[in-house]
Amino acid sequence: MKNYFDIKDKVAVVTGASSGLGWQIAQAYASQGAKLALFARREERLIENKKELEDEYGVDVIYAVTDVGDPENIAESVKKVVDHFGRIDILVTAAGMGNNKPVTEQSNEEWDRHIKIDLSGVYYTCAEVGKVMIEQNYGKIINIGSIHSRVIFPGGGISAYSSAKGGVMNLTKNLAVEWAKYNITVNAIGPAVFATELTTESIEMEGFMDLIAAYCPMGRLGEPGELDGLAIYLASDASSFCTGQLICVDGGWTAI
Repeated sequence: MKNYFDIKDKVAVVTGASSGLGWQIAQAYASQGAKLALFARREERLIENKKELEDEYGVDVIYAVTDVGDPENIAESVKKVVDHFGRIDILVTAAGMGNNKPVTEQSNEEWDRHIKIDLSGVYYTCAEVGKVMIEQNYGKIINIGSIHSRVIFPGGGISAYSSAKGGVMNLTKNLAVEWAKYNITVNAIGPAVFATELTTESIEMEGFMDLIAAYCPMGRLGEPGELDGLAIYLASDASSFCTGQLICVDGGWTAI
């Protein structure tokens, strides 16, 4: 039987690969035989994750300690990947941070930090990896946006996060248009709330699960593995005519 979503031996860079959605997607790719380059700031986690992927799936894995808010650091990490694998076929930009503060209680420094990581970090990483993909005339970029690229929680409180994720959606569209001639597709995944380190504080807030019950038709959080199929599809050649899209995985939230 034909495997329409074949990514075996493709080289995938995943940012935010120490935990959360980045780590989940890295595991999904390794399970399909892809070669991995894990980017994140916490080296101890990267070492553990590298060993786990190698032991469980037998794939070639490297890591690079990377702060996506530092363009020079990103360039060094990308060079390490190219030196080792010779190419980059897939990029997933999953690095991010969480924040829940009303505008009047949020410092300018908090705003700046959030935009730097959740938006500028995506731009810096795409720009650097894009150079490699343009040269090889091939690439699959998957940015991690959010349902908050499109909609806001009742009551607000996520101005920095939603502004950054809205920017990711439009950055995705721009890159898709700009790089289509180089056989590069650029898409974004828009998850609803999944239980990760970044969302623990929000999930534990009083009344948060009542909000989920009211606004998510499925009435629950996303579960590990529920992004995997879409992430693999967008990384594979089955998605060769799909570009510039934000596809939400949200239990029906944005259908309301």
